[in-house]
Amino acid sequence: MNKPELKSLYYITHIENLPSILQKGILSHKKVDELGVSYTPIYDSTIVSKRKDKSTPERNSLWEYANLYFQPRNPMMYRVVNEKDKRDIAVVGVKPEVLNISGCMISDGNAANDPTNFFSLKEGLKILNQQWKIIQSDWWKEDDGSKRKIMAECLIPEQISPSLIHSIFVADHKAKERVEQIIGSAKISVVPESHIFFLPRSLTRISSNLSLIDGDMFFSHMQTLTISVNIQGIMGKGLASRAKYQFPDVYVVYQDACRNKQLTATKPYLYKREASLDQELADLSFPLATPNAIKWFLLFSTKRKWQDNSRLEDIEAGLNWVRNNYREVGIQSLAMPALGCGLGNLNWADVGRIMCRYLHGIEIPVAIYLPREHQIDPNYLTSDYLLM
Repeated sequence: MNKPELKSLYYITHIENLPSILQKGILSHKKVDELGVSYTPIYDSTIVSKRKDKSTPERNSLWEYANLYFQPRNPMMYRVVNEKDKRDIAVVGVKPEVLNISGCMISDGNAANDPTNFFSLKEGLKILNQQWKIIQSDWWKEDDGSKRKIMAECLIPEQISPSLIHSIFVADHKAKERVEQIIGSAKISVVPESHIFFLPRSLTRISSNLSLIDGDMFFSHMQTLTISVNIQGIMGKGLASRAKYQFPDVYVVYQDACRNKQLTATKPYLYKREASLDQELADLSFPLATPNAIKWFLLFSTKRKWQDNSRLEDIEAGLNWVRNNYREVGIQSLAMPALGCGLGNLNWADVGRIMCRYLHGIEIPVAIYLPREHQIDPNYLTSDYLLM
């Protein structure tokens, strides 16, 4: 493979800037100043200033380039959507032919970060090929460099022609309607793509406190996230594997809870983590003004041994513990996967009904994240079925 399969590159902006972009193109900061173009910023001024002071090997300021991401769902986007209204943000999709523009450069990470290197197109594509798995990943972390690398950029001198824009991506259908009004008769596709903006693909309300969600649980706004585990202290696959990679401290606490018999087949263990998830996930070229998102982790046994199938009776007992103890332990809101429905080989038709029976009516919001391994019959997703 000589180069990654590039279908699009991406530019993050405020929707009020779209008419100007569709008329003049995507401009560098320097070009915006020279032309006196009025625009609505989405980035903190300190972030923008840092890019002005950073130079490429050609000794040109980053302000002299229009910058595109290869992956828009990245730490910078996470920061933007947590500081702004998601419906104010648009992602402009740009044709890969933009790489043919003379002077194009590629960075192997966030261009404003000190460890980042800059490359010509030919060498840059080789680097992208090596880290393409990271760029296409759904998560990242600081200490292995993936948080920086997932923000690899394409830098284009001065401006990108509007003829290279193929689509505009927005958070939802309301944002789509708003953008279509703003851009008027411009013939460009406006596409709701919630996943880019860290939103669920779908949300179905089952009761006053209970929702079914198709999405990424690790970006849930709930206070407590549930991780399906076994009681052997082994995090090998699925959500547990991701938790082990992304939050090493969770893995250490989990192993201790197994050793000390605090986590059993019928009793979950609550880890009251104190670190801010926003601090870990957002681009921190400068500190967040109001970091939050302190997350707790509920370690919920769905298997006794890692190679076993899940047992419905164990899951039911664990849910009973949650129902009886959530107030006492301080859980204020709860996100849960479909317990045992992935690697545990249980059926949603059985598990969904049991989960809803125990979680319906408790005095906190609960989000159940649907299994993604296979399609679920819509009849098993209704309140009539689940709350029967």
